[in-house]
Amino acid sequence: MASKRSLEERIREKDERMQKALEKAKQYEAQKKQLEQRQKEVDRKARAHRLIEIGAAAESVLGREFVTGDIERFLNFLKAQERNGSFYTKAMQKPAVSAVATRAKAKAVSQPAAETEIMEAAEIKSVTMPEANKDAAQYDPFGKS
Repeated sequence: MASKRSLEERIREKDERMQKALEKAKQYEAQKKQLEQRQKEVDRKARAHRLIEIGAAAESVLGREFVTGDIERFLNFLKAQERNGSFYTKAMQKPAVSAVATRAKAKAVSQPAAETEIMEAAEIKSVTMPEANKDAAQYDPFGKS
């Protein structure tokens, strides 16, 4: 007859398993905490980068570096825009035209095509503008003469 383990041995075995499981749970908790810290760092760096880009864009529009008081005036300006009709929010909700798309469109129009467009525009103006020998005061752009 095979010897059976006593109840005490089985209890001890379960205690050991429980201790190992608790240690493993602590390891998982530590790993989770490290991952959360990494995520916070990534988020913080992304926010810092975004803020730097916003500041650089604001300075490029201003045409100079921000000096003491400029940030407060800029903030007050944006708040006033929001109070007066949410202009800033509305502008930010419009789809942005990327610089890449703008450059691609500019490259698509070749130099000869651009010259053709200018010539066509000049022809349109020459048709709609009064002739040189007519008195400008007599010209009625709405055709009611």
